[in-house]
Amino acid sequence: MSEPKIAIIGAGNLSTKRIYPNIGAAGGNLVGICDLDRQKAKRNARRFGGNVYTDFKEMIATESPDGVIICIGPEAHAKLAPQVLDLGLPVYTEKPPAPSAEAAFAVAQKAHEKGILCTTAFKKRYTEAANRAIEWLSKFPLEDRYSISIDYCSAQYKNDSPRTSFLLDFCIHIIDLVGYLFGDIARVFAFSKGLDAYAVSLEFTSGAVGTLTLACGRSFRIPTEEIEITLKGGNFMTIHNSSVWKITENQKPCEWREPPTFTSSGDSGHDTGHLAELIDFFTALTENRTTRSNIYESYKSLVLYEAIKEAAKTGKIVDVRYEAL
Repeated sequence: MSEPKIAIIGAGNLSTKRIYPNIGAAGGNLVGICDLDRQKAKRNARRFGGNVYTDFKEMIATESPDGVIICIGPEAHAKLAPQVLDLGLPVYTEKPPAPSAEAAFAVAQKAHEKGILCTTAFKKRYTEAANRAIEWLSKFPLEDRYSISIDYCSAQYKNDSPRTSFLLDFCIHIIDLVGYLFGDIARVFAFSKGLDAYAVSLEFTSGAVGTLTLACGRSFRIPTEEIEITLKGGNFMTIHNSSVWKITENQKPCEWREPPTFTSSGDSGHDTGHLAELIDFFTALTENRTTRSNIYESYKSLVLYEAIKEAAKTGKIVDVRYEAL
């Protein structure tokens, strides 16, 4: 399977900007497009290829794809992904994979029972900066990890539905990334200003600690993302907007990476992760393996998301517990 056949459910604004243009570049062959709005599906078929459908089961039966992409919304992701898995096909959904940890775990159970891949488009795991951070962290023993702090903000959210929820729609990226970089979380505490701003404290199972500063009072046009990682012995790494980083070892600067052009606003599919996550999914299809953002990993990120919500609401420290498959 050198060029997997891909069918996609959803032809809205997000998928049209971030997924469709990258399918061919990632090595996939788009064979089918399904949307309840036939005109949207026809528009994307003209632009990117593939046959048009309004019934995803008909599309799958006719096109016999190797994998299915679902990009509609968290509720639909959790509802449709199990149906596609029941048809025997691997699934890639946009983030978040479900509106709740319980719903995400149900999808993870289905994928586990079927032995079929279900992955989530958590792009931050695929950025060049995350790749370098994971590689660099692997040089040190786990007990050397001291702290991680992340400042991550957006423009104003309406906060009146799952799709317009700042914490679920936007912050879920960084909630997922902090666990990917530093491991499972043991306890959480959080203050919040309504649904618009959060100050989060984390204790990891490794003993390391972390903080997240999240607020929707800035801009979508001007990225503002800062990550500071501190290890024992004068070793630390700073990441700016998923594309620029500085590494210090034994209190001496040793690496500085700054791209020649500004890419964090979405110009590069590798610096932003949009292209890289599709490449991983398509390669996983050909190699019959999992991905770094499989549905169980996504479930754990939703557990942390709900712990932050609970801590902010109750003013209490929340213990984080993950169900095992």
